[in-house]
Order: sequence, then structure tokens, then C-alpha cells
Amino acid sequence: MTTTPPSQQELFRFLEDRFACAQACTECARLCALRASLVTPDGTVEQERLRRKGIMCAEVCDATCRVLSEENRVDEESIRVQLEWCRTVCLECAHALEDHPGAEETVAACRACARACTDFMATLG
Repeated sequence: MTTTPPSQQELFRFLEDRFACAQACTECARLCALRASLVTPDGTVEQERLRRKGIMCAEVCDATCRVLSEENRVDEESIRVQLEWCRTVCLECAHALEDHPGAEETVAACRACARACTDFMATLG
């Protein structure tokens, strides 16, 4: 069974979506890391949980960006798994932060990153 090579338009969309996803991951990582540094561990379980969520989200987004920047060294299934993991963690982080004043920008970045991961997964075969 032969597969048809992607058209130039499909290739451009794939690369644009990959780049948009990497950008969204980078912004989400930056804001989650910043948010985690602003949460001072004051002994409450909730504050520590939020700090850990922010750190985890930043690390997963950073790892996803690294995977997306590797040219052809990672197979499609591994990329899909990484994107799904990133999407899930971003949505969990957004949900955890959505009721906290001052976290609106971070919540928006998490949701944008999750959407970018979903959009990019749609371009994969």
C-alpha cells in the first residue's frame, strides 16, 4: 500500500500548527513557572498544590516544546502521546487555577496551549 506524499499546503499547515503549538507551550510554561514562583508556600495544602500544578505544567510544556523542535527524530506516535499529555496537564492546571484571582492570564495560556495541542494532533496522520 503506497501513501500519497502530503501536498505543499498540508505540509505548510502541519509546520504552522507545530510552530503555533510550540509557541503556546513556551508561553504556558513561562506563565506557569511565574505563577508557581508567586505562590508562596505558607503551609496550606491548597497553596502547595497550586505551586506544584504550575511547576508540572511548565515542565510538561517545556518538554513538549523540545519534542516539537526535534526534526524527524521522534516518531508520530510519540509526538501524539506527548501532545495528549501536555493537553491534559494544561487543562488540569487551568481548572485548578480558574477560581484564583490574578491567575486569569495563566489560565488563558493553559487553555490556549491545550487547544494548540489538539489542533496540531488533528494534522497528524
